[in-house]
Amino acid sequence: MANVGFRIVNHFERVNQEIIDGFKGIATPNIGDVMGRMFAMDYSIKTVNKPGIHVVGSAFTVRTHPSDNLMVHKAMDMAKPGDIIVIDACGDMGNAILGELMCHYAKTKGIAGYIVDGPVRDLHAIAEMEFPVFAKGGSPRGPYKEGPGEINTLISCGNVPVRPGDVIVADDDGVVVIPREDAENVLKKAKAIQEKEQEIISAIYDGRWDRKWVDETLRQKGCDGLD
Repeated sequence: MANVGFRIVNHFERVNQEIIDGFKGIATPNIGDVMGRMFAMDYSIKTVNKPGIHVVGSAFTVRTHPSDNLMVHKAMDMAKPGDIIVIDACGDMGNAILGELMCHYAKTKGIAGYIVDGPVRDLHAIAEMEFPVFAKGGSPRGPYKEGPGEINTLISCGNVPVRPGDVIVADDDGVVVIPREDAENVLKKAKAIQEKEQEIISAIYDGRWDRKWVDETLRQKGCDGLD
């Protein structure tokens, strides 16, 4: 595959569906915390949907010129149900990479959503149809269909590397990327954090939340003025 910059990879490894489904209902902050807080996309990539969105799936990656969506159209035809199309458009805000019609088509294909490092358009229509889309913002300026681009190669999206088959979890807080080889371990740890937080919430309302650690930490760091 010598045509670097204009190529398609047809096959890649996906994580077991049971593991992917296990991330449903787990908030992105809990997942990010167990990965060293290093695999959360930049805050600028956020939902264009109504509050309450939560989507999980396998990354189907696209790298495209900032003003072009030819390879995104090809990706829609190739992606499998449950995939999330993750698009590296270099973060440029000049031209929308996709809009309402592409969301309707993706929905009929069973595609789980889009993550775009760039803008989209038809924001109101997308929000109303409740199809998961995360992007840097909106622009009425449409894209070209000339290429080049790549499908299912390593990309960068929101300053995080994304490979095809990595697990994507996105909600109102943002987007996290779970490397596919670490997905099972991350899932176990994220579930443990979720359970721990529920215990803390119960302790808060029962008056049992131990707060001694705050002053202990301040003393260790040499803070003056503690009682």
